[in-house]
Amino acid sequence: METTKLKWLLLTTLALVWGSSFILIKKGLVALSAMQVGSLRIIFAAVFLLLIGFQSLKKIPKAKWKYIALTSLFGTFIPAFLFAIAQQHISSVVSSVLNSLTPLNTLMLGVLFFGIHFKRTQIIGVCIGFIGCSILILNGASVGAGQNYWYAGLILIASICYATNVNLIQRYLHDLSPLSISTGNFSVMIIPALCILATTDFFSIAGNYEVQTSTLFIVILGVIGTGVANIIFFKLIQISSPVFATSVTYLIPVVAFGWGFLDNESLTTIQIFGAFIILIGVYLSAKKK
Repeated sequence: METTKLKWLLLTTLALVWGSSFILIKKGLVALSAMQVGSLRIIFAAVFLLLIGFQSLKKIPKAKWKYIALTSLFGTFIPAFLFAIAQQHISSVVSSVLNSLTPLNTLMLGVLFFGIHFKRTQIIGVCIGFIGCSILILNGASVGAGQNYWYAGLILIASICYATNVNLIQRYLHDLSPLSISTGNFSVMIIPALCILATTDFFSIAGNYEVQTSTLFIVILGVIGTGVANIIFFKLIQISSPVFATSVTYLIPVVAFGWGFLDNESLTTIQIFGAFIILIGVYLSAKKK
């Protein structure tokens, strides 16, 4: 498959997978704490990736492991807990919308710290996407009345972490396979995640039916929404650009709105209009001269 078609296929697949992650987090938080959701998500993803990609660890040069550790910290470890904590106080839809700030942060960090050059159309696309995102946020104030929007700051921090991760991968790990990067990331994170889980009461409540149901949602989130998705994402970064890869966060709210609607979270005409503007921004962010 030619590169242009492949990157759009990967982008769409990621949008569907990651757009579903927010509702999975919401279901996981029904009977689990934020720290349990974050640590279990990492542990399940790590087990899956080590099972299928353990041999790929041999392909990572020793000099690259410091970047593997950094990308694991910014790309998954910190955001996994920030999203779980934030979604205790704001809806899954609002969380997905705020995550759309990632491409803008990627652009700014790339220019300021990584010396990455962007096309004019990419900048225009990011700005248009951000306008669509703003429409969704402003309208979300009425949809999500009564929510604690101070916790939205955690999503902003997570989006900065994601932006840092993307630029690090593009700069220092572009020559490694997506499976090697993903497996390396989670081999670094599994021990800290197990230690955090051990500090909670998870093992004493694991026999509870509601806890088992919530844990099942996190298994899906960890294996599909984190493990498989990371492999796809790293591949997308390698065949496109940091801005295009992170523009998936503009499509994620569209999927999240669908799940939110099915889960009785409101969907308005203005939100649909904002999602349409976001799609235009994604298109322009990928458009060649």
